[in-house]
Amino acid sequence: MSSPVSLIAANSASEHRPLIITLFAVFVVATLAITIWAGRQTKSAADFYAGGRQFTGFQNGLAISGDYMSAASFLGIAGAIALFGYDGFLYSIGFLVAWLVALLLVAEPLRNSGRFTMGDVLAYRMRQRPVRTAAGASTIVVSIFYLLAQMAGAGVLVSLLLGITSDGGKIGIVALVGVLMILYVTIGGMKGTTWVQMVKAVLLIAGTLLITFLVLLKYGFNVSELLGKAAENSGKGAAFLEPGLKYGATATSKLDFLSLGIALVLGTAGLPHILIRFYTVPTARAARKSVNWAIGIIGAFYLMTIALGFGAAAIVGPEEITASNKAGNTAAPLLALYIGGQDSAGGAILLAVISAVAFATILAVVAGLTLASSSSFAHDIYANVIRKGQATEKEEVRAARYATVLIGVVSIGLGAMARDLNVAGLVALAFAVAASANLPTILYSLFWKRFTTRGALWSIYGGLASSVLLVLFSPVVSSKPTSMFPSADFAWFPLENPGLISIPLGFLLGWLGSLLSKEEPDAGKYAELEVKSLTGVGAH
Repeated sequence: MSSPVSLIAANSASEHRPLIITLFAVFVVATLAITIWAGRQTKSAADFYAGGRQFTGFQNGLAISGDYMSAASFLGIAGAIALFGYDGFLYSIGFLVAWLVALLLVAEPLRNSGRFTMGDVLAYRMRQRPVRTAAGASTIVVSIFYLLAQMAGAGVLVSLLLGITSDGGKIGIVALVGVLMILYVTIGGMKGTTWVQMVKAVLLIAGTLLITFLVLLKYGFNVSELLGKAAENSGKGAAFLEPGLKYGATATSKLDFLSLGIALVLGTAGLPHILIRFYTVPTARAARKSVNWAIGIIGAFYLMTIALGFGAAAIVGPEEITASNKAGNTAAPLLALYIGGQDSAGGAILLAVISAVAFATILAVVAGLTLASSSSFAHDIYANVIRKGQATEKEEVRAARYATVLIGVVSIGLGAMARDLNVAGLVALAFAVAASANLPTILYSLFWKRFTTRGALWSIYGGLASSVLLVLFSPVVSSKPTSMFPSADFAWFPLENPGLISIPLGFLLGWLGSLLSKEEPDAGKYAELEVKSLTGVGAH
């Protein structure tokens, strides 16, 4: 049965459906045109994987922002703040602080040491085939977790706009997003994906600025009044503005908060689709500059999520948000509808514009994720493991395109199942897997002389297996109304995020595997890597 708020949105949207469909179509056609233009300039593997390393620090910073400010940021965080107040805002803080870890520890050394993928850095001083296989597997798993969130966001968003209430219709929307992302990556490669991300970042910042301005205007630019109204309308009173509404009631929820915080702060530096962006700039200085730009843009955006989330709580109300979507993913679009006027053309136009921006967000991020995983498969697994370094550039790029189709199909299937989960929570899971499997091996490879192949394999596979296993047996998958399978109950692990257990385990296994290994680390190779990572000498 449709909720009243869904009907309001659907009815308001239906009166202006031609406008909504036109806005969506304009964006899709424009981005496909950019992709085709970029595809014509993609001649080599370096073009497909790294955009020919031709982007400036500012352009790459804009593209990183576009890649990072995902459906989780726009839809999930706004929903989490609207429903849980202060505790929901912790997502914004975690996502932003994570950039400092990426900047200080990973961005520059990775740009200097690698070529196209994370596997390049790990394989520099380890045995190529087993390490590249592990890096490829980890990249694909993390990317698919992240893709789930974007697919779930797409299903919620477009079904709200078009008044689609059937499960079949929502699955059809997820499939449409999957097909578009496959087209972006197979045609445009990194060049096309980067330009789409840059356009999307500008649109998202502009859309968020507009809503923030209108919300603050409604309350006379008095943030205190906005927060007071949000607390009053939430039904929770002053507790809405204090810690503990979601993560403070029990010992388990406090541990869950700690687990979430660790995953968010450490996860970014291990996310494959963010790591490969550092290869698109010509120098280490440009890599550093691009992260500085990204921090500024992303910081401004996350500051505005206060207006989005608390504005939705104050103006729309949590009952109507959860009636539309249990996990709160429709808070931002509904806020746009209400602030513009529920039954007016202004409300429908604003709803259409913000939804088109959110859809742009989803398409840009899924393109980046798919490119990261297909690149890793083609470069690490196909070219260096299966073909033992004998594949031509043409064959490698062809393999990446085939992998894109396969990953697209898998993510469509999983995204259809995850359509009712909060997208910010789903992304936090991807962060936990990345921080458990990828971050320990990257840091050990760059900074620990005694690190060995066995240590790398134990760290990647151990971190990957423990995090995925704990997620499968957590309340995210079963036992709660908001779970993937709400009617089943096999959640023996009490926390919703596995980071508290799996991240230290990933580091511990890397250390233990290296100590127990009979392999003698190559001191010469480590010295080469150290010089290369710190100075950029000999970098591609």
